[in-house]
Amino acid sequence: MKIGNFDLEREILLVAELGNNHEGNFGTAVEMISAAAQAGAHAVKFQTIRPEKLVASSQTERLNKLKSFEFSDGQFQELARIASEEGVMFMSTPFSLDAADMLAPLVPCFKIASGDLDFFPLIRRVCTSGKPVVLSCGCADTDTVRNSVDFVKSHLSTGAKPEDFLALLHCTVSYPTPPEQANLRTIPYLRHEFKLKVGYSDHTIGIDAAFAAAALGARIIEKHFTLDKNFSSFRDHQLSADPGELGILAKKLRELNPMLGVFGKPICECEKSMISQVRRSIAAASPLKKGHVLREKDLCWTRPATGLRPGQEGLAIGKTLLKDLGMGETISTDILS
Repeated sequence: MKIGNFDLEREILLVAELGNNHEGNFGTAVEMISAAAQAGAHAVKFQTIRPEKLVASSQTERLNKLKSFEFSDGQFQELARIASEEGVMFMSTPFSLDAADMLAPLVPCFKIASGDLDFFPLIRRVCTSGKPVVLSCGCADTDTVRNSVDFVKSHLSTGAKPEDFLALLHCTVSYPTPPEQANLRTIPYLRHEFKLKVGYSDHTIGIDAAFAAAALGARIIEKHFTLDKNFSSFRDHQLSADPGELGILAKKLRELNPMLGVFGKPICECEKSMISQVRRSIAAASPLKKGHVLREKDLCWTRPATGLRPGQEGLAIGKTLLKDLGMGETISTDILS
């Protein structure tokens, strides 16, 4: 699966979730993009919220807070341009249908928030873009995830393969997430259950869970990002990675990716020369004379594997030696009759 030109088969995608940590300050948002890029993120992600289309009018305090964080369409377009100049992908989660329409020409994929996993009008709208869809799976059990996966599959373009256009993000919707409730084993479970690329949206404090998630097979790591954990009293700053932490995570993920190897159990190139050295051959358990008829008690097993192998004792027992053997000397078919 590719997101833009980024191939999830080849690399682990690190997304710096800027979210609303800019707190509505455009200059701060620009600074955050630059800092995330310098730290090694591949993408920066915002949230495109039309507050009156997300929160009930009775929720006055929350509505006003979200309005104070809101950027205009033109500002999002400018942020996308700046991200491109910084060499990172621009992403933003839409929380309304018109936000999805505005973002369509700006983003390489659409990420649906956990809370909107069953908001099918929005999911239908982003599917019409023809761009990959990433579903965050917090606050959902397997059946809920399956319903949404099936919905996306039914709305993909004719002939489109789900594994090329759909990925899942394991997520625990708790800010911050207690480590013991990160439930990272969900990652390989989702991979097995849905045969799709799976990532991890991390709300724990620190970067250990994100690194562990990648080791368990996550191909997308989304980590909240802030310029300073003490930037303000806004909750998300404290659970976010700062530039130093994000840089360490980026480095760890780059180092981890080649270590993961392939799904299977091949013999690695670096160990092929060691095979004969570490395997055993059937050998003489004591000095034996030419003409001796071999019995089971005459045999032992020693390195290297240059003669008959363990399991081939039947090819030696009852055979006559054509030469004298010292203790531990390898037995092969060319010295038997």
